[in-house]
Amino acid sequence: MSSENSFDIVSKVDMQEMNNAITQAEREIETRFDFKGSKSSIKLEKEELVVTSDDEYKLGAVLDILKSKMIKRGVPIKNLDYGKIEAATLGTVRQKIRLKSGIEQDVSKKINVLIRDSKLKVKSQIQGDQIRVTGKSKDDLQAVMNLLRGADLQVELQFTNFK
Repeated sequence: MSSENSFDIVSKVDMQEMNNAITQAEREIETRFDFKGSKSSIKLEKEELVVTSDDEYKLGAVLDILKSKMIKRGVPIKNLDYGKIEAATLGTVRQKIRLKSGIEQDVSKKINVLIRDSKLKVKSQIQGDQIRVTGKSKDDLQAVMNLLRGADLQVELQFTNFK
């Protein structure tokens, strides 16, 4: 058994679950009375959602439905980066929402500072868009996980490859 234990901190969106959440949201929009005859839709284009509706109020309602379906399916809503609402064809409005995946450099640095300030006997290093945390004690690694779960970061974190 190795003396070093480690895990990776990543931030990603499960695209299959995202597709399922979009499908469920579209199904609810089709059946709801307040959306009868509206031109509301949700489309997934690569790493971006395009949400279209009749007006800003209905667009907000569509986003609320989508967020509730995402939460139920375990898709992190912190990883949504909202663009501005713009006018679209036939008097509709559209909003593009980028799906953030990977941990950005400034967030990685903030996570490293949090881990360093915790005084736990672990080491953390940035590896591209993820962070590897290593230490001798599994308890220290789990303490780091709990620390990061409680931290107020602008992305949702997942912990993988716990060895």
